[in-house]
Amino acid sequence: MLSIVNINKSFGGRELFREASLQLNRGERIGLVGPNGAGKSTLINMILGREEPDSGEITLEKRCTLGFLPQETAPVHDEIVIEIAINIHADMISVRRKLMADEIHDEHWEHSDPHTRYAELGGFELEARAKKILSGLGFREGDFERPARELSGGWAMRAHLARLLVQEPDLLLLDEPTNHLDLYSLLWFQEHLQQYPGAILMVSHDREFLNRIVDSIVEVRFEQLTRYRGNYNDYLTQKEANEANLLAAYKNQQREIARLMLFVDRFRAKNTKAAQAQSKLKQIERMEKIEAPEDDLQTIDFSFPQPRRSGQRVLTFSNLHFAYGATIVYGGLDFEIERGQRIVLVGPNGAGKSTLLKLMGGVLPSAEGQRELGHNVRCGYYSQNRIDMLQLDRTVLEEALDTPQRVKEQFVRTLLGCFLFSGDDVLKPVRVLSGGEKSRLALVKLLLDPPNFLLMDEPTTHLDMASIEALVTALKQFEGTLVLISHDVYFIRQLANQVVHVENGRIRKFAGDYDYYVEKTQQTAPGQSLNNLPSTPVTKTGNKESRRMEAEQRQARSRVRKAQQQIVTNLEEQISTLENRQKEIHELLQDSKTYQDSSIAADLNRELKENTIHLEQLHSNWEQASLRLEELAEQS
Repeated sequence: MLSIVNINKSFGGRELFREASLQLNRGERIGLVGPNGAGKSTLINMILGREEPDSGEITLEKRCTLGFLPQETAPVHDEIVIEIAINIHADMISVRRKLMADEIHDEHWEHSDPHTRYAELGGFELEARAKKILSGLGFREGDFERPARELSGGWAMRAHLARLLVQEPDLLLLDEPTNHLDLYSLLWFQEHLQQYPGAILMVSHDREFLNRIVDSIVEVRFEQLTRYRGNYNDYLTQKEANEANLLAAYKNQQREIARLMLFVDRFRAKNTKAAQAQSKLKQIERMEKIEAPEDDLQTIDFSFPQPRRSGQRVLTFSNLHFAYGATIVYGGLDFEIERGQRIVLVGPNGAGKSTLLKLMGGVLPSAEGQRELGHNVRCGYYSQNRIDMLQLDRTVLEEALDTPQRVKEQFVRTLLGCFLFSGDDVLKPVRVLSGGEKSRLALVKLLLDPPNFLLMDEPTTHLDMASIEALVTALKQFEGTLVLISHDVYFIRQLANQVVHVENGRIRKFAGDYDYYVEKTQQTAPGQSLNNLPSTPVTKTGNKESRRMEAEQRQARSRVRKAQQQIVTNLEEQISTLENRQKEIHELLQDSKTYQDSSIAADLNRELKENTIHLEQLHSNWEQASLRLEELAEQS
């Protein structure tokens, strides 16, 4: 379907691709990964024909249809939402508009009947499919006839994504398709792509999404396209093994070169050995040199400064009311957050998650009721719209220096360097920064004035995988209280220890992590989608219903704690088994009989190495599981 053969491409004096090749066949699903600036977007532009390779060939199968979703913006004109979604044929929209206006007898109309023409174009079937897809992506039925110009950029991208899914091109090119989706629409989109009939080539920094969708990963790195079979986790395993083999081969070759050069240096001046020394030099020259493995991945490197310890009660809502005009979002909400909790807010689009987060942060004032922060609580709000946190007319350095804390410019420059703002980058105006750069600058501002109550709305948007991993590591070490909204399931799983479901102005607490939430919602709502999850209001304590819910939560916490204890026990048993085996191997390797058969010794050494790596991972898992068990014990 798509053939890329020996392409070379340079951009701005830098070589992006050197003799790179790739074959994509019908039905394959490929995830395109690599460090920022490696050339992923350039490759997609070359496939689309917007750019040409300096040499080599990119060919598409005849009659192969392409569909492309860009990362940032897609244009909207005077269409309504449903028109964007069904805009497949050139005259589809004009026919539909005549049909909707009932302009059957138009002397300038070249077709006899708009109904007939619309049917010929498949408009009725396409419209039914479009409405189903738009609903899956979070649009309400009342939005279908809404002018597209009224949409935000993210919603316009969803409308264009719906158009691609209605069209079903043979090859679907997606550049960060999950950036503008909430968790629920992401889960729907993920399920839809699993059934997609065409081939898919996508750039994504959402590792869980890649794990669910792709059957191959293509890494853009060192001017090459390297293919790994399997999903993203398989890619990580294979890559680690490949790099270990490459490092071993490089070291062996360097040892051989050093051995040959030792001979040359010792005997090149002796007449009797000069010819042999010259032969050794030629042997070195003929070698196909193995390049030293290097890490070209720039990542942000940081940890949250540990803030002052807050009181046990961090936030309390009492009979809180909030509305946008006549639309009531919350009426009489009672809610409490305690120190150390890590809560993820989930729920369908428009349920009020971001509004709830802003109410927690005091960004929005309540119409009635009370928001009370606990003792020593300092709140930090990380907005989904990064520009809400930044002044666009400032430079990066000026924006970073604007902090309540007294900091020296050199310290700020150093911190900016950790977030990949080096040299003259700190003098860039904020308005010209990319989405990822704005996200990193917003994180810098949080670090310069660290809170102990951190509220984050879609913090992984526009961050690459390495940066997401660095953020996960930092937040795991953060000793304050965290409430987040995210569509990144991997990110949620790594951090959240409680889930709050938000819908119809009501909230429902789940005293367990994301997997526990999924398990419980599947049990309590069989056959229902997540969008239809039943929720119950959180009422004041003291009544019968509240006591029943509290009892259920205690029982749930007990079950989760017992399950976590079993995980710790299983890990301890695995560690013990491996340590015993490791001891046996050491004893065998100390026995001279083992070396009578070289293959036995080699096998034992290989097993010892594998055991050591496995033990390190098990110890790491045990530490995390034990910490989790301690947290659960404190909550009980």
